[in-house]
Amino acid sequence: MNIVGVDIGGTFTDLVGCIDGKIVTSKSSTTPADPTRGVADTLRLAKCDLPNLGEVLHGSTIAINTVLERKGAVTALITTKGFRDVYAIGRGNRIEAFNLWFHRPKPLVERRLTFEVNERVNHEGKVLTAMDTAEVEAVAREIKAQGIEAVAVCLLHAYANPDHERAIGEVLRRTIPGLFVTLSHEILREFREYERTSTTVLNAFVGPRVRNYLGTLDDYLRKEAFVGKLHLMRSNGGVMSLDQAKAQPVSMMESGPVAGMIGAGRLATHLGLAKCIGFDMGGTTAKSSLITNGHPAIEEGYVIGDHASGQPMQLPVVDIVEVGNGGGSIAWVDPTGGLHVGPRSAGADPGPACYGKGSMDPVVTDADLVLGRINGHRFLGGNMHLDIAAAERAIDEKVGKPLGLPTKEAALGIATISDNNMSLSVRAVSVNKGVDPRDTAMIAFGGAGPLHAIAIAREIFIPQVIIPKLPGTFSALGMLMASWRQDFVRTLVGRLGSLDAALVERVFNELGQDGHAQMQRDGVGADVADFRFYADLRYVGQEHALAIAISSPQMLTGDISKVRALFNEEHDQRYGQSALEEKLEVVNLRLVVTAARSDTIAEEWLSEDWTPTETAEETSRDVIFTDPEKPEKARVLWRPALPAGFAFTGPAVVEEPNSTILIHPGDKVTVSKAGHLIVDLAGKEA
Repeated sequence: MNIVGVDIGGTFTDLVGCIDGKIVTSKSSTTPADPTRGVADTLRLAKCDLPNLGEVLHGSTIAINTVLERKGAVTALITTKGFRDVYAIGRGNRIEAFNLWFHRPKPLVERRLTFEVNERVNHEGKVLTAMDTAEVEAVAREIKAQGIEAVAVCLLHAYANPDHERAIGEVLRRTIPGLFVTLSHEILREFREYERTSTTVLNAFVGPRVRNYLGTLDDYLRKEAFVGKLHLMRSNGGVMSLDQAKAQPVSMMESGPVAGMIGAGRLATHLGLAKCIGFDMGGTTAKSSLITNGHPAIEEGYVIGDHASGQPMQLPVVDIVEVGNGGGSIAWVDPTGGLHVGPRSAGADPGPACYGKGSMDPVVTDADLVLGRINGHRFLGGNMHLDIAAAERAIDEKVGKPLGLPTKEAALGIATISDNNMSLSVRAVSVNKGVDPRDTAMIAFGGAGPLHAIAIAREIFIPQVIIPKLPGTFSALGMLMASWRQDFVRTLVGRLGSLDAALVERVFNELGQDGHAQMQRDGVGADVADFRFYADLRYVGQEHALAIAISSPQMLTGDISKVRALFNEEHDQRYGQSALEEKLEVVNLRLVVTAARSDTIAEEWLSEDWTPTETAEETSRDVIFTDPEKPEKARVLWRPALPAGFAFTGPAVVEEPNSTILIHPGDKVTVSKAGHLIVDLAGKEA
């Protein structure tokens, strides 16, 4: 089957496809006003015949950008009477205790658009106060009169009994056709009313914009005679159907970046790496994730934006730490003379100054060009020429003159600060989690990742960096390896040893029914589905829990010695200690349903023997590494011409159509049998 993966980033849109058994790639500029144009351009450049495609996999930053830019729909919130301000109050903790400018998350819904209904269900799902339909209809009329585009409905204990939410949804959809309605129990059935409310609001806030975009994309594909399936990447590392993505766009928040980490996990397995760090640097941001035994970590909580003031989202997400530094991150000088890079980005339009679109803001790509690290005549395989004079003018005007620095010294400062900023994301997924970076390797990808990865790895003592094949479009490649995945959760609170066996059995059965129902809606066969149950356990008195694999309800209601041993072991591994005598309690039951891909062409290609596809003469040029006054003569190699087993020592620049790899002096590089570059870093001088 012919398939393609398309990843829309803030600067470029990437495509990787398996067409007639061969890998094809393309890259084009993203069009922020109409992202579908980038998809169309990449399909055209890769010469993909849409009628012959069986599947299109797609990831996009549209959902998360809608939140970060606060450009979503005018949204209302309906909640239980007496709990109107739960969403605005949030949590009482102060995450940054010494930050004088600290502020709490700013709600996406104004208080005047938060409506209460008189209903009450307790935590066991028993109705204490029946809902008044007439009151709901009055709220619906008010919402319609105010021209609201989306509504989030989150009642206090709807996770236990969603009947009242369903009734409100029926009234809203009947009264206001076209209104985007999100009911909390349709997104997640889990306690913690603040995070559940925030997640529901996020879904409503981004819903109309994402739904319109996906509709436009689907219309374009169908007009081009595409008759296959369109699947969207989820933040949990799996894929979902178009209809589910339109209804639950909140699950697309990190759809693009996670695909690259899935690909990095497959490569780590191929290379036999027990622990590695996936590092993805694009035009707008840099992302890092810890990969253990081929699998990125999955977290049940996530924050969109800054960890202290961002929007909480209580859904399974591949644990990615992101910083606002990429190739297009703008360098600027503050009033006190401090040089900063990011988080604001030049994006695709106007882009870096060297793109020649009139921008006078210097960015990281401009600095790399001035330092000799990028070949302005070979950018994007020679399809785009960079203007070094424009880059020098921008750096000199905005950084050099204000700081009294020569242009090249200012450019080196920009690159160095950018590397330091990005190293924070790598530290966050290694050192901050108790993992010694010296025991890991880094897999670097993204258009700009291979250019900066080695400097970052050296900064935190990572000894080896792997640059995979097709690093510039690696996230799109990762989409071709992603399985269909659905996550389901039910809150069930109780101490192990005293749980109601019938209740646990019923919740297990309900989760299984939900899983089979979603499989049927998406056309997933039972023969390929894999059901995995988990219990969120904690010591009595703790706030947060750990997910432990459970094979049957009896593990929680019968002999609990096995599950206790599993929990103690996981707690010790995560926190360095366990309390063997403390009692345990369960708070949630989870089900993860996956269906592995029937085609494995992309995964097999990762380990397929490499043979050069082109020939090219080796050249050289001056490149600045650490001293602007002492550039070093670096070998310039064309990656498609390098045979397996080829080895060399830096300084060198390895160029390829969609990326550039900077090899520092003394670093040793070997082309693996499968064509990946294995870089062993020279020892860091004291």
